[in-house]
Amino acid sequence: ESRWVKLGQLSEAAIYARDLASAEKFYREVLGLKKISSMEGRGVAFRCGTTVLLVFDPSRTKIPDAGVPTHGASGEGHIAFVIEEAEIGGWRQRLREHGVAIEAEVDWPQGGRSLYFRDPDRNVVELAPPNLWG
Repeated sequence: ESRWVKLGQLSEAAIYARDLASAEKFYREVLGLKKISSMEGRGVAFRCGTTVLLVFDPSRTKIPDAGVPTHGASGEGHIAFVIEEAEIGGWRQRLREHGVAIEAEVDWPQGGRSLYFRDPDRNVVELAPPNLWG
């Protein structure tokens, strides 16, 4: 019989961007996240509630020079942030002011709406309702 240990909340999540300067500017200035670490050209870390969003340069994280296993991804990744329904209008305006196009809006069967747009490296960013996953 297996013994399962309950995991805590997700500590960090990573997406990948070849242009870290553009990614840093986007996540800091457009989305308002606080930068908590620069990792010597490897990546940038942002505080997101009690979680950390890591944005890594995949060409650097594939080099075994950091004492952690190599990793990376190519193509369009995805990350989602929770927003309240009442904040959707403000986010639409903020994105428009920063020249960020909303690519899709989805009304979910269980209620709530998600906004989808892209970061400078074409990763899909979602602003999702708090009840999306129950």
